[in-house]
Amino acid sequence: MNRIRKGDQVLVIAGKNKGQKGTVSRVAGESVYVENINMVKRHTKPNPQASQPGGIVEREAAIHISNVMLFNTASGKGERVGYKTLENGRKVRVYRSTGEVVDA
Repeated sequence: MNRIRKGDQVLVIAGKNKGQKGTVSRVAGESVYVENINMVKRHTKPNPQASQPGGIVEREAAIHISNVMLFNTASGKGERVGYKTLENGRKVRVYRSTGEVVDA
């Protein structure tokens, strides 16, 4: 079980985008892609088979998962995440500071 999942609201805690908030669009192993954060310019060749024009494309680059923190909307801060097993045997993520369940 990952601490950060697709669709989570996260806060960047290190790097050039420190302090920015965004939504995770993709998780790839130890990396996450956050919407409109860590944007890079990619020079692409045209691909007629995929009807893709060439040029400079701006897209998100990966951020290491250790450089983002789950954002708690109730407190307005980044929070650490722990795990708890419920009575029915389901494993859920919880905020370490409050013990509040992250997953619905």
